[in-house]
Amino acid sequence: MFPNTAARLSYAVQTVLRHQVKPKHIGCRCFATSSKADPPTVTAEHPLSGVRILDMTRIISGPYCTMILADMGAEVIKIERPFYGGDEARKWGPPFLSQSKDSTYFLAVNRNKKSAAIDLKRGKDIIYELAKKCDVLVENYVPGKLAEYGLGYEQVRKVAPQLIYCSMTGYGSVGPYAKRPGYDVIASSMSGLVHITGQPDGPPCKVGTAVTDIATGLYAHGAILAALLQRQRTGHGQKIDVDLLSTGVSLLINVASNYLNAGIEAHRWGTAHSSIVPYQSFKTADGYLTLGTGSDDQFRELCRLLQITDIADNAKFKTNKDRVSNRNELIALLENILAKKSSKDWMETFEGASFPVGPVNNIREVFEDEHIQCIGLVKTLQHPSDGSIKVVGPPVVYSESKNDARTAPPMMGKHTDEVLSELLGFSAQEIADLRGKRVIE
Repeated sequence: MFPNTAARLSYAVQTVLRHQVKPKHIGCRCFATSSKADPPTVTAEHPLSGVRILDMTRIISGPYCTMILADMGAEVIKIERPFYGGDEARKWGPPFLSQSKDSTYFLAVNRNKKSAAIDLKRGKDIIYELAKKCDVLVENYVPGKLAEYGLGYEQVRKVAPQLIYCSMTGYGSVGPYAKRPGYDVIASSMSGLVHITGQPDGPPCKVGTAVTDIATGLYAHGAILAALLQRQRTGHGQKIDVDLLSTGVSLLINVASNYLNAGIEAHRWGTAHSSIVPYQSFKTADGYLTLGTGSDDQFRELCRLLQITDIADNAKFKTNKDRVSNRNELIALLENILAKKSSKDWMETFEGASFPVGPVNNIREVFEDEHIQCIGLVKTLQHPSDGSIKVVGPPVVYSESKNDARTAPPMMGKHTDEVLSELLGFSAQEIADLRGKRVIE
């Protein structure tokens, strides 16, 4: 298809630049509120400016992936099921917004996107045309489902060979579990994450957020960026497979290594660490505090600040290996001491220490924290029906690029007409006909 390097390079450049938006200054990363009169826009400073994503995902893992790409400036067109309320996560509540009735769950992972309500079966040809004009397609259907609509990878690549097609599934596209539906907590359970989470004497426990979904989205977004770079070299698209179970197993990290190389079965440790002591939460007079000493020097400093220097010199606690062997005795001693003062008092005592320490915050305390407020992590966005909403902005900061929360998650189908007319050239009558046939909403 591309007989020489020059042709490949020309194709890559044209692909990246064909949707380029003219630069417009939008201010710094920490803007607090987007204005209705002058909403923030994508500029050349956004690293993915000019990249277009066809987002056929729902719930969490896929939308989280595409939101990250959107934050970096990609144009994300979210395809939603018409006449059934769109993305199921819109109804995952309470709580819900008062006017749009969308769940706050949905708000968490869908900013900076456009929504087009298109029936995948009846509107297959529309999806084909969109695929031709997009750089990436992301989907998280059960393997084989989109192929039933004629929208599987092998079918789409025939009309859009440049496309990077990312499939996010529960268990991958091969193997005995491939056809199973997958949810975060199921994959977390099967991957061992639930087994190793919780108190030592308690039942298995899931992490407080959908960590497997989120991590799968992170893996997928990184894979997509790498595939975009690869396409600049080859001029060709490709398929990416990312799944929840593999992600969950990959998150076992040292726990997996301990078993694979030493045959050690994992146990639940609560907030403690199997190989580092002390490294856990302790009850204080008014809450909990978490600290960790990753070296013998840090442990000696902890003992000095607690005024128990004799403990640091005790043969049972001098090295981390000693402390792991005598964990229960040392932890009981530290628990007795730390319970005597408030978390605030201990934070003042430990100010400037070389070892990490922090309070166990509830969610109110998280967002009242002076550091979180100082870095401007929470953003306020104008919502088309509910005034304004707040979101947690991108945690990544670039020195020479933009990465920001610009627009609120879209109302279902808000951009259907815009996408069909401005991107695909459909006339008003053609759009009306499609709506009459219930192909679009």
